[in-house]
Amino acid sequence: MSFTTRPLGSTGLTVGPLGISASYGVSADDVVRAADAGMNYVYWGSRRTPAFADGLRRLAPRRERLVFVLQSYSRLPMLLTSSVERALSRVAYDHADVLLLGFWNASIHRRILDAARALRDRGLVSFLAVSSHNRRLAATFAASGDVDIVHVRYNAAHPGAEADFFPHLPAERRPGIVSFTGTSWGQLLNPKHTPAGERTPTAADCYRFALTHPDVDVCVTGPGSAAHVDEALRAIDGGPLSSDEIAWMKRVGVEVRRRVWLGARS
Repeated sequence: MSFTTRPLGSTGLTVGPLGISASYGVSADDVVRAADAGMNYVYWGSRRTPAFADGLRRLAPRRERLVFVLQSYSRLPMLLTSSVERALSRVAYDHADVLLLGFWNASIHRRILDAARALRDRGLVSFLAVSSHNRRLAATFAASGDVDIVHVRYNAAHPGAEADFFPHLPAERRPGIVSFTGTSWGQLLNPKHTPAGERTPTAADCYRFALTHPDVDVCVTGPGSAAHVDEALRAIDGGPLSSDEIAWMKRVGVEVRRRVWLGARS
């Protein structure tokens, strides 16, 4: 059974299971192809590449099908406002569906929230999101009512969201939940880190792992080529992992964490 479209939390938006981000060099042709194939959470994020902007302009006739996400790391209200205005001007869109406040591992500054709300009041953005690597803090963001969508790290090598984040989501008016770093920055795909006797996961396996969790609405991908987009689309067709496949992914994840993350600290 393949993954299908679903609501993005309580926003009222409908999303495909996978998102596509700008930061890794994907071409304009592949942005268009991915969005047309259902990867409609289109995320112009850390690097606002010209190719991605070209893809967005070419998608303008299908604008109503997109969930267009703009990310800003700005810590100054004036810079946040100008960042959004410039980005919209570059692609000739009148608004972004989501403004993502990026990389908040501490409380969001009140003035930043006020500036984000002012952009929403002007109609330049529709919903507010935040990303965090701090899972417990991300859970407080989800419960706060300040944001509509939360981006949180979740993969087989970093499954801590299963204890620190997902169980603490509000039962009513749950925000949209978007997972990132599905491949653990490619480390889950490296056969050098795979335990003896186990199969090395593909990127599609990693995306399926995240999407199999019932609280994940979207798993963001970072393709750098047409082949990467093809691999992501295979994840949609593959559908949820079985319990045996989840156990296999977690065994690989434990070894990746031991070799790469814990080993790096010793």
